Amino acid sequence: MQLTRYTDYSLRVLIYLGLHAERHVTVAEVADAFGISRNHLLKVVHRLSTLGYVHARRGRNGGLTLARDPADVGVGEVVRAMEGSLEVIDCNTPAACPILPACVLKEAVNGARDAFLAALDAYTLADLLGRPRRLLRLLAD
Repeated sequence: MQLTRYTDYSLRVLIYLGLHAERHVTVAEVADAFGISRNHLLKVVHRLSTLGYVHARRGRNGGLTLARDPADVGVGEVVRAMEGSLEVIDCNTPAACPILPACVLKEAVNGARDAFLAALDAYTLADLLGRPRRLLRLLAD
């Protein structure tokens, strides 16, 4: 299974905020650290804020901070929230598949998806922040 860039960037934003929990962070700072588009990150941050993962404050002393404790943010939870649909296979597009009544492919693929999400559910944002000094050093390079 492959995550969208949107979800990937969402996780990167959360990691960055977790590494800098002592202060407010700007979208431009996160974009520069990861070498990604500021405009794209604005959309990601807006959604993270709407979902209650991030506090976003405007103004001179504004910026971004985590809205929840990293130990309370499940990676699988974030993936489910940020991905549009987790439907891996569509047996009805462009038309209904003729073998659908007897096929177990969708069941197999959905089982793999569920196992993927279960593996992500075993991790929290706190787990992703497990090596903060090394992560900060890599982001500084």
